[in-house]
Amino acid sequence: MIRRRDLLKAGLAGGVLLGGRGMVRGGQAGAKGVLAVCSGKQAAAMLERVLEPLGSLESFVTPGSLVVVKPNASFANPPEWGNNTSPELVAALCRQVLDAGARRVLVVDYPLRGGAEALEQNGIAAACRGVAGVQLEVLGERRQFVKVPVPAGEVLKEVEIARAVLDADLVINLPVAKAHDAVAASIGLKNLMGVIWDRTAFHTMLEINQAIADLARVVRPQLTIVDMTRVMVTNGPQGPGEVEQPNLLVACRDPVAADAYCLGRVRFNRRRLRPHQVRYLRLAHQAGLGQIDPRRLEIKQQTA
Repeated sequence: MIRRRDLLKAGLAGGVLLGGRGMVRGGQAGAKGVLAVCSGKQAAAMLERVLEPLGSLESFVTPGSLVVVKPNASFANPPEWGNNTSPELVAALCRQVLDAGARRVLVVDYPLRGGAEALEQNGIAAACRGVAGVQLEVLGERRQFVKVPVPAGEVLKEVEIARAVLDADLVINLPVAKAHDAVAASIGLKNLMGVIWDRTAFHTMLEINQAIADLARVVRPQLTIVDMTRVMVTNGPQGPGEVEQPNLLVACRDPVAADAYCLGRVRFNRRRLRPHQVRYLRLAHQAGLGQIDPRRLEIKQQTA
């Protein structure tokens, strides 16, 4: 288990990656990984089916472990808008993680505005309250973060990351796919900005695409599950915008591959984006952080 105190002692020497015990470091460029896609209407059944080709949650969850689930919960908007992760999906994942043997689940995010009230209004707080063993960790105070270096970062040399993420045994990224006015599409890698203290710097002081790719060097969830049940395809990330309902979940150990695949399932801002056209994905792939070409993946189609 890589813990916060070890990171601070070692200074991330040698490029230690964050993400807990038994961390899967994502598919390297050129590696052929498994990506699973499930269509359906019921969140719990879709989750079970989409994870089967990856070995089910039992292959990720260590008995007695602390698991962080990172949804996109940034906005105080209802699920129908499609710019937050589905509350039903968040709750279903938490239940299944606990059933797989986790001691506790933290649902962690840094709402763009409104703090805990945003999670009340978007339905995630109510959904999680119904699951014993689940705690909401709403970020927003600097004491909740720890500064760590970013080895080989191009523009991001150090970053303050949520303590909860550093202390977790397992981190599951649970983004929603949506259009984004600054980076074309927000999926898994972009969702990781919700675990850092200073997001404003990404938009104002740093080149945002390179900063997202740099962040992916140090925040490496072992599993990414993308919510494509509803997708805000225009006027993201805040909305309101046009919403499509592909009714899909996409799961992969490789965070770059998950994002790359999702781009081909809908048109973001009425454009069919190729993975190389999304700059942060291209930069992450070039840094060896994952596979950008869906043709090099073993894709498993599931239904629920």
